[in-house]
Amino acid sequence: MASVICGSLAFDTIMRFEGRFAEQILPDQLHILNVSFLVPTLRRDFGGCAGNIAYALKQLGGEPLPMAMLGSDGADYLARLAALGIDTRFVRQVESTYTAQAMIMTDSDNNQITAFHPGAMMHAHETAVAAGEDIRLGMISPDGRDAMLQHAAQFHAAGIPFVFDPGQGLPMFDGAELARFIELASWVTVNDYEGKMLSERTGWDSAEISRRCRGLVVTLGAEGCEVWVDGARALVPGVKARDVVDPTGCGDAWRGALLFGLEQGWDLARCAALGNRVGAIKVASRGPQNYSLEGLRG
Repeated sequence: MASVICGSLAFDTIMRFEGRFAEQILPDQLHILNVSFLVPTLRRDFGGCAGNIAYALKQLGGEPLPMAMLGSDGADYLARLAALGIDTRFVRQVESTYTAQAMIMTDSDNNQITAFHPGAMMHAHETAVAAGEDIRLGMISPDGRDAMLQHAAQFHAAGIPFVFDPGQGLPMFDGAELARFIELASWVTVNDYEGKMLSERTGWDSAEISRRCRGLVVTLGAEGCEVWVDGARALVPGVKARDVVDPTGCGDAWRGALLFGLEQGWDLARCAALGNRVGAIKVASRGPQNYSLEGLRG
């Protein structure tokens, strides 16, 4: 059975700054900020949340169905998905704009500065979610604002259980909108920072959020995850990475593993544990779609 993954397909331009951002940005001079970073290495990767999640899910033996928009420059990405054996029935192109672009700079402490141009992603709401015989699950990952709102309502109307993982898109929504997402979703996943913002805006703590859906996962980076079900908290330990090479796409790798576990009918803690393993594998490789999960395939 397949999982529809709503989110972005993007080209990532990834740069490595060999110093530390903290040494280049002076706190007392932020009002006249004018900095330049020398980046000796630069590469262009296939990325975007929907693409990265689909890559991880396919690597594990799942069946991803990304629902996303590409721009006039998206032919290479379509070819990439086809080469990976990923079904592109819900991937469309908009000829009047570029594919979404992320410019990501990482320093020696693995801090990141990202500039993101949404491009074709802003047309994502033009594709609607509908029930299908082979569709078992869905996911709302960071996407255009209208698309996230409409796809959540469409998943619910179609009776398709879905994960709400707003990521960096969370600040676009007010408390009432976020509360509605939670009530429509089957599961909610956020990182620690996003979890605090979600609680502040809705007025619900993690325990309360978990009572309004099937479960909440709060990722804690290398420390693992908090899994909340019916108001009860469990800690799923982190997995130490063999090497920390590149954090780009780690969260998406985790999301793909979560979807795989849910496709198998696993409980939320077991899904999160697999996510932690996959995330640790991903950070040891450069780029969001260049790692192998051969040993973990279902």
